[in-house]
Amino acid sequence: MTHKSVIAIYPGSFDPITNGHLDVIRRANKMFDSLIIGVGQNPGKAELFTIQERVEMIRELVDDMPRVTVESFECLTVEFAARKKADVMLRGLRNLSDVQYEFQLAMTNRTVAGIETVFVMTSEEYGYVSSTIVRQIATLGGDVSKLLPPSVYSRLRKKLAKEPHQAINDLPE
Repeated sequence: MTHKSVIAIYPGSFDPITNGHLDVIRRANKMFDSLIIGVGQNPGKAELFTIQERVEMIRELVDDMPRVTVESFECLTVEFAARKKADVMLRGLRNLSDVQYEFQLAMTNRTVAGIETVFVMTSEEYGYVSSTIVRQIATLGGDVSKLLPPSVYSRLRKKLAKEPHQAINDLPE
């Protein structure tokens, strides 16, 4: 009997990628033969980093994971998954409030596109971290250094330092 290679896609805006996202990626890397991180646009969110910057940041972080690739997409997530011949959609769950939304999304994706969803719980220390919260705290001058990989935090500081109305210059090095 031959082993069928299982391809998973982990879609998100990753603006910016957090330690929670990276935790899910590391753990999922052990579960699937191939993991494609799909970096997309969320029309409902104001963009901080360009899609190219996000892809570059994530590629640097997963450079030591040979079965992980990073690509951008500008279509429906299920269309991207179909193009990549993905077997499953990977979604991270932080807390109970994520479950209802993610469950609805998973059922919709299965009904519309026939793709199954696999959920991975983030580690406890990342259960409260989201890119949205990170952006909000950082733009108001709060310290988000413990929530992001160091390379991402450095880029965030540089990005927000260019914005004269931002308080990021008060963040610790």
